[in-house]
Amino acid sequence: MSVRTRDTLGGRAAIVGIGATEFSKDSGRSELRLAAEAVRAALDDAGLRPADVDGMVTFTMDTSPEITVAQACGMGELSFFSRVHYGGGAACATVQQAALAIAAGVAEVVVCYRAFNERSGRRFGSGVQHREPSAEGVALGWSLPFGLLTPASWVAMAAQRYLHTYGLTPDAFGQVAVVDRGYAATNPAAYFHGRPITLADHAASRWVVEPLRLLDCCQETDGGQALVVTSVERARDLPHRPAVVAAAAQGAGWAQEQMTSFYRDDLTGLPEMGVVARQLWRTSGCTPADIDVGILYDHFTPFVLMQLEEFGFCGKGEAADFVRRAELPINTHGGQLGEAYLHGMNGMAEGVRQLRGTSANQIPGAERILVTAGTGVPTSGLVLATDG
Repeated sequence: MSVRTRDTLGGRAAIVGIGATEFSKDSGRSELRLAAEAVRAALDDAGLRPADVDGMVTFTMDTSPEITVAQACGMGELSFFSRVHYGGGAACATVQQAALAIAAGVAEVVVCYRAFNERSGRRFGSGVQHREPSAEGVALGWSLPFGLLTPASWVAMAAQRYLHTYGLTPDAFGQVAVVDRGYAATNPAAYFHGRPITLADHAASRWVVEPLRLLDCCQETDGGQALVVTSVERARDLPHRPAVVAAAAQGAGWAQEQMTSFYRDDLTGLPEMGVVARQLWRTSGCTPADIDVGILYDHFTPFVLMQLEEFGFCGKGEAADFVRRAELPINTHGGQLGEAYLHGMNGMAEGVRQLRGTSANQIPGAERILVTAGTGVPTSGLVLATDG
């Protein structure tokens, strides 16, 4: 795919299996075991055997190598294995790479997975404590000495500018938190099942980094999630209704850094997600009006609002009102704020459930689902659709 032209990937691959471990704060087992459990569950869901798999994709951050997971799951020979960079921005790109491999004939069945003990082990929200010198780390040198040490502090810079530019208060972010937790409350798999919140709860939660409150920040989770991707043709012979990859895209914007792109002309948007949006609309042939459910990466609430604006669901500065009016169901699993923080992989699984008609919060007649990956970093996205 080029940023200028429509690609030919859409409609050639589908997600046919989803599997996950429980979502907890202390899994009590290794990340490799979490990965293997999620992968086996996804294969069982797809009606496939480990021996059917010939491709694997995960994140560069994952501690469980493709070959090790393959061995643990009883797989045989692999003809394709890949990793995608930039943290949560990799989520949808794992499926894109799987679809590319299938469309090119490099692999026939590809498993995408992510597993970590993000609460009981390495806690990504704790920020930068030690970093080896690298070209990638140079950008942080302009932020760390001034106290911007954690993801929340990096996002707070853009969030403050967003509020200032559009004359809003931090309560605008609460709309997202309330919606996500509302869906989580009725999702038995969600960590916050049975625990909805109100706007008053949001406003009463403590500051983390102004203007972000505790309930603007996603949780930390131990768990694993896996998805199985194959050709649309093969998918039709498998047990479940396939979730066709109608479009898949990656995007990096001008002056892109990893969550510290503070030297752009405007901090009130997410240009990298704008790149993804243009490619997804062009390739899928969809517009915002065609989308039935939005699964939007929600590590921090302000970036959900900016995503809605980048994709054209509403005008700049209007996303909080858009969410309040419930014009688009978003994060029907509860999102990373309410279900689990699995770097966006659980969001893709929810998109599949919506198309199958098996979501805990099913949207009647859902046929086109927008799924996005991590924001503030080079990112990715998908449009998933029913077959035909």
